[in-house]
Order: sequence, then structure tokens, then C-alpha cells
Amino acid sequence: MTIPAINLPIKTRFLASFSLFSRQLVWLAVISIGLMLFSNMVMASDDHEPQPSAAHLQEDEDQHDEALTLTLEQRELANIRVETLNSSPFDLTSVATAQLVVDKDKTVTIAPQLAMQVLKRHVVPGQQVLKGQALLTIGGTDIAQAQADYINAATEWQRVSRMAKGTISASEKMRTQVNAELKRAVLNAIMMTPEQISALTTSPQSIGQFQLLAPISGRVQQDAAMLGQVLDAGTPLMQLTDESYLWVEAQLTPVQSERVAIGQSALVRVGQRNVTGVVIGRSHEINAITRTEQVWISMPNPQHVLHAGEFAELYFQQSMPDSKQSAAGHTHTMGNLQGIILPDDALTRSSDGDWQVFIEDQDGFEAVEVDVVQSQRGLNLVNGIESGSKVVVSGAFFLASELAKSGFDIHNH
Repeated sequence: MTIPAINLPIKTRFLASFSLFSRQLVWLAVISIGLMLFSNMVMASDDHEPQPSAAHLQEDEDQHDEALTLTLEQRELANIRVETLNSSPFDLTSVATAQLVVDKDKTVTIAPQLAMQVLKRHVVPGQQVLKGQALLTIGGTDIAQAQADYINAATEWQRVSRMAKGTISASEKMRTQVNAELKRAVLNAIMMTPEQISALTTSPQSIGQFQLLAPISGRVQQDAAMLGQVLDAGTPLMQLTDESYLWVEAQLTPVQSERVAIGQSALVRVGQRNVTGVVIGRSHEINAITRTEQVWISMPNPQHVLHAGEFAELYFQQSMPDSKQSAAGHTHTMGNLQGIILPDDALTRSSDGDWQVFIEDQDGFEAVEVDVVQSQRGLNLVNGIESGSKVVVSGAFFLASELAKSGFDIHNH
């Protein structure tokens, strides 16, 4: 059976095509309107984001520009010295004179306890030596006899110690061992090392002299040894001192010593350098002539810039707060003053006449106004700086001049 074809009129087909095209136009219009609305929302959100103002940008630029930067050559020419300083509890009104001396715990006197002759020198006065480094070659008949006695005693002890048990009496065996140790002690007294002593039994032909080695690392001082010189037992040949630490000897009045305690911090001023030390001892005895008590302070000296014999000024921690009554009957509390101690060279005047110091940070050197609380003998206790700041303690006048020439204002006026 054949289905007859249905032929739609041309007008009907045209209307169907037009309807489809209309629906597509409607969808395109809807999509366009949606995109426009989304775009307007994004632009509106961007408009609400905070934008930095011109004044704020200018302020940041001024703050960055206010830091002074110097080259390494400029810093050296201007003698710029920066130190990291912390808050200090020291009283600048009470000062004691002192003197730097060697640290007796880090000092060795080279003085062999036998008569000797200086055969050769290996160092010069003031030379820095390492532990085990040769200082002198010494010898003589007494030294040769002591070395020979040890070789004989050590050889005899080695023979006896290898004997079977019961071959000799216990007392005889003990006597042989004691004699060997006695001869070893004599060599120790002339400052031979254990390695040098042990080598004698294998090379007895070397007796009569040995190299005197440095027992510690340090600097050669008080060098009195001369070539060919024959010296008595116990004569000091030289002194070795480790200068990484020094002691400070101070003479305090009874009033000052009352405020001192073992383990307390003390400020030591040597020239333009300030070093914090620790009280390690007191004599607890008043000198009959000077009426003072002796106090010792240990202080670090890592760069060996300070030396024994230099004079110093000593400042101790402030006493605990107490109350004092005035003549009018009013009570005043004397509290501790806190701040950072700076030398006079660290302080300059700002454009408005206030005291200022220069702090070094990652941007360079910046001026910071401070309040001077206390001033004594070239030192100043100031407030206005954070503890741990890197402060210019030398060359601040040069930085202040550069700041004035550049027209910077510490207040950003």
C-alpha cells in the first residue's frame, strides 16, 4: 500500500521557518542582556576596592627617601660605627676608676723547674700562638740528667711489670713503679708533654734538649728568654695570655661596694668603647691606706681590641628603689632609671633642636628623636629607642650634616 505524499503549501513552510528564526533571536537577546549585567557587577565591585590615596603614596615615598644610604668607602671615611644596644639598668652618677688586667684563669707563665739554657727561640714578643706551637728549645745538663733518669726508671718498670706473679715481692714492684712515676713527674715539671716523655724510651739519643710547646693558645707576653742564657730553676721565660677575656680591677669605696654582688652586671668604659662585664670577686677587705675594697670584673674581648694595662671607668647597676624624706617632710621615691646608654658622639640635634640618634635598618640610616634622662662623663642614658636597635655610636655628626643638606625633616613636615 502506497502512502500518498503530503505537500504542504509554500505559505505554511515559510511561516515555520520564520518562527524558528524568531526563537533564536530571542535567545541571543537574553544571553546578551545577561553578559551586560555580569559585566556591570564586576565593574561595580572593582570600584568599591580601596585605592591608595595620593597622600598615602607620597608619605610612603617620603619615609623611604628619608633613610640615608652610604657606600662602604663613605662609612670608613666618616668613621661610622654601629652597635646593637640593649636597655641598661646602670647608674651613671656613681663611677669608679679601674684598670684592665689579664684573665688569670686564661694566663700561663712558662717557668720550667730545672736549671736550663735557652738554645733556640721560635716566637717573638706579642706573637699570637696556637696550643702545641713551639716556643723555645731549651737544654742543659740538669735536663739531660732528668731525661736519662726517666729512661732508666721506665725501662726497669717495664721489665718488672712483665714478670710473673710472685717472682719479686709486692713492695719491690711498688718501689719500681713509684720511682718511674717520680722521674716522669720531674719531666712534667719542666713542661715536657706526655708525647715528648713517651718518645724518650724509643729515642734515648735525643736527651739533653727538647722543644717547649705552648700549653694554651694565646699571645706571647713578658718574653725574657735570650739565646744562650743559663737560668735557674723556676725562672719565668715568658707568659702566654688568652686575650678573648680580660679582668677589670677596681677600687671601690665602702658605699660603692655595698651595692656590688657576685654575678651582677657592670658597665666597663674604656676610651669610647662600652663593654658589659660580670662581677666575679670581692676582697671583702678595706685597704688601710686607700680605704677602698678591691673588686674584679670579667669581661669579653673577642676582637682583642682592648689590652691589659688600660685604664677604665666602671658603672654598676642601680640600687633598688627606696624612699627618701625631704626637709619639708615630703617623701620622694627614687626609682630605677631604664634606657639605653650612648656616648656623646651618638647624639646630635635635629632641625627643631631636639636630641636625635641614627638607627640603621634595611633601608639605611634614619634619625630618631630621643629623650636624654641622665648624662655623666661622656655617657648618656636615653629613652625613645627600642632595645636591640642598631645605633650609630660614632660618626653621627656626619649623618646629621648629610640629612640637613638633603632637606629631610624628621617630622615629615
